[in-house]
Amino acid sequence: MSRLDELFVRTREENRAALVGYLPAGFPDLKTSIAAIEAMVEGGVDLVEVGLPYSDPVMDGPVIQAAADRALAAGTRTSDVIDVVRAVGSSAPTVVMTYWNPVERYGVQRFAADLADAGGAGLITPDLTPDEAGEWVQASATHGLDRIFLVAPSSTDARLVMTADASSGFVYATSVMGVTGQRTQTSSAAPALVERLRGVTDKPVGVGLGVSNREQAHEVAAFADAVIVGSALVRCLLDASDGAAGVAAVRDLAVELRDGMTR
Repeated sequence: MSRLDELFVRTREENRAALVGYLPAGFPDLKTSIAAIEAMVEGGVDLVEVGLPYSDPVMDGPVIQAAADRALAAGTRTSDVIDVVRAVGSSAPTVVMTYWNPVERYGVQRFAADLADAGGAGLITPDLTPDEAGEWVQASATHGLDRIFLVAPSSTDARLVMTADASSGFVYATSVMGVTGQRTQTSSAAPALVERLRGVTDKPVGVGLGVSNREQAHEVAAFADAVIVGSALVRCLLDASDGAAGVAAVRDLAVELRDGMTR
């Protein structure tokens, strides 16, 4: 089994959902981004998503875009993202969330090899669909990396089947149509999307986009195998007076989210 398979076996035995936390590499700087990821794991995050900052993040909302812009302005490169994975990957299973263009520019085989060597568990590819992912499927299989593809409320039944079959580790269900970001309430479409996925696969399903507090985490944990939180954690760093305060805020939010996920 992969590290993600082992994680979901454990969380199912514990009768709870996994908490997945996203933070971009290099924001507000490389050292602080590593400290913040370690803090969210200490706070209860089970699975880490390291974001690869990208100049054209079409699915990201203003909070993550602002963080990515600062990381890029500070000179964060794809190789730095690999270094962040290397630094944190022993603390919790760690995947990279990235648009596909940076992987192609880096070299697909090279990226897979370097990610695996750094201890990474897999890749989430929001703009890469399974029917266009032949090179990545081959490279990830060669290097033992999980492939996490996305589905949305608009996905057809045929698309759900294809995406679930191509995914490993878990299937990423985006609970709303639109960009990432905190929301005042979770999407009413999310439970229906997860139910549709349950009809075509027994693979774990993670739900993301919009979760920002204990109550929302508890709500999503009732029907999903993983609760994915991004913008709310990034905002902890974005709004902080300094790096240390941001790291502390990330840890506190992770504790709150984990506490709210008891079924």
